[in-house]
Amino acid sequence: MSRSVGPHTADPCPRCRVEAVRTGVPTTAEGREAVGYLCEQCTNAWTRPVEEDLEAYDIVRVDLPGATLYGTVRQVEGDRVQVGGTGGQWLLWAERRQVILY
Repeated sequence: MSRSVGPHTADPCPRCRVEAVRTGVPTTAEGREAVGYLCEQCTNAWTRPVEEDLEAYDIVRVDLPGATLYGTVRQVEGDRVQVGGTGGQWLLWAERRQVILY
């Protein structure tokens, strides 16, 4: 289960379960675009596929370099997604690889 750590969301390593904020890197896995992660504790590496079926009104998490945000998809254009915060607090474009469907 993920938890908040300051402005970010910390996720557990699938192997050792140590929670940390990890910056993913673009990669491919099984012929699909993916985001790769590395656990600094146990050196486990894993990937998650880039979301391909995002649609307007999906609830998502956006992993940005400065913060983790939660919001609703407004538009999807190619490799980028427009996400808005609750009550119009914010609106931004993010790369599809930064967006995780909730």
